[in-house]
Amino acid sequence: MVACLFCKMVAGELPVTPIYEDDLSLSFFDISPQAPFHALIIPKIHYESVVSMADNPSLSGHLVSVCTKIAKQHHLTDSGFRIITNIGQDGGQSVYHVHFHLLGGRSMSWPPG
Repeated sequence: MVACLFCKMVAGELPVTPIYEDDLSLSFFDISPQAPFHALIIPKIHYESVVSMADNPSLSGHLVSVCTKIAKQHHLTDSGFRIITNIGQDGGQSVYHVHFHLLGGRSMSWPPG
């Protein structure tokens, strides 16, 4: 099986500049930012979406914790931020490897889509 784009980043087969990394996760800036601050947080283990990751709630919690840690480091907690994960084609998922978008640095509108 050919590894996905994010799996190739985790494996070191594609270059990535981490903004945060630990044993379970990797974070880097989105190549097409939708806000002044736009990072992606991914698990190092491949899961297609949060639906397939449902059997690993500790990893889900860890990824949310990483999002919060990065938000604090980049002073996003002062004015607010958004954490998003897209699921499936209609949900806007374009890379089928779980990833959380961490957006901040501007006012977010609602509804988002």
